Amino acid sequence: MNRPDPSAPSSIPGYDYGTPGSAVSSVTERDLSELEQAAGWTARDAEVLARHADVFRANAESMVDAWRSVIGSQPHLSRWFVGPDGKPDDEYKMSIKRRFVQWVIDAAVRPHDQDWLNYQQEIGLRHTPAKKNKTDAADTPPLVPFRYLLGFIPVVLPIRGFFKDAIQDEAELNKLQEAWTKAVLLHVTLWSRAYVAEDLW
Repeated sequence: MNRPDPSAPSSIPGYDYGTPGSAVSSVTERDLSELEQAAGWTARDAEVLARHADVFRANAESMVDAWRSVIGSQPHLSRWFVGPDGKPDDEYKMSIKRRFVQWVIDAAVRPHDQDWLNYQQEIGLRHTPAKKNKTDAADTPPLVPFRYLLGFIPVVLPIRGFFKDAIQDEAELNKLQEAWTKAVLLHVTLWSRAYVAEDLW
């Protein structure tokens, strides 16, 4: 299991991890265990990510900035942050960025417990009409189609470039990349729960 991050900030607007404000996931512990097995996720993967938690904290914002530059360069992706006036909602974008940065850190340090499951459901819902915009009282399009969450995975998977200066050992870098890949796939799979009917998920 991952180790919790005791320094995780509670001052990020809309960051409801582990609070009653978060959604409640219907995914059971057995569901999660079987999903982790399907993805090849092991305790070793959790240990590798947690071992480099400080490097994740140091690089999380740069990682998110790089990914967001891809979003910003594609109108069909950036349109989900645009208000009725046709202009980007910069305040909304900044709030999302802060939570996105924290997500990177959480992915490395949070244990896969009920709070973690609940917050993956919350993240999924915040991309759907059920909760998009509501956390930040924004007025942007109410849905990020799931195809874009899925299609964006290859953008966030390659992380070696962010870590190669801090981690000189090639074998360790490979382990970290493998663990991160599994973690991202687990997260996006759990986000899909908000999009998929109960009997189809």
